[in-house]
Amino acid sequence: MVESASPSPRIFTAALVVIGDEILSGRTQDKNIAQIASWLGVQGIRLREVRVVADDTDAIVEAVNTLRVRNDYLFTTGGIGPTHDDITVDAIAQALGVPVVVHPEARQILADYYASRGSELTEMRLRMARVPEGAGLIPNRYSGAPGIHWGNIYIMAGVPMITAGMLDALTGSLEGGLPVLAETVGCWVGESEVVQLLAQTEKDHEGVSIGSYPFFRDGRTGSNFVIRSTDAEQLAACVTALSAALEAMGRDPVLGGI
Repeated sequence: MVESASPSPRIFTAALVVIGDEILSGRTQDKNIAQIASWLGVQGIRLREVRVVADDTDAIVEAVNTLRVRNDYLFTTGGIGPTHDDITVDAIAQALGVPVVVHPEARQILADYYASRGSELTEMRLRMARVPEGAGLIPNRYSGAPGIHWGNIYIMAGVPMITAGMLDALTGSLEGGLPVLAETVGCWVGESEVVQLLAQTEKDHEGVSIGSYPFFRDGRTGSNFVIRSTDAEQLAACVTALSAALEAMGRDPVLGGI
């Protein structure tokens, strides 16, 4: 009797749409991509795609409808504030084919937040309680205005600190696979000198991927090789094999990177 091979663990994927003219103009440097990618990795979800789009309804609708159907999760950042150019909620509602409504819990959260600061919930501030019909909320412990989730879509603020708080609130609530583990091996060697070595090492270690990141520093050319796997033993074996192969070439591997 021949035993069938164990099925490969399912890989859960996510995409991110970064929304904002200020990102595309260069006035603001995005910091959310890195923190969302790192957070997703811990949840066992791989960030597969990132798009940066303008504050343009058609662009947001197209990105949302494309990415939400080919990934397990879609995250968006930016464009959910109180001003006229914050159009993310309206655009996503259009993509989903549902109306925009004021979420009663979000309204109360905002009313309590501003009352605690001796202020009122104005019509402009109330815009931050608007959601696509059928949506739930993502807590925001920093500025009151909650994030939004609808199906597999998670709509978050563009301010990195607020985004981080929303991610904390979501921790453990999304289904994911095994977290991706990573180790780095650095070496003073040109990437072109080890292309075949990297390809063969990756081929020899199933379930492992190797990314190569060359750099030029102090007049020397070097590379950092990031090895990733969901299996700790496979990861360790690949790191050992790559380090040994570099030593055989007369190069000194640096565990942890250069």
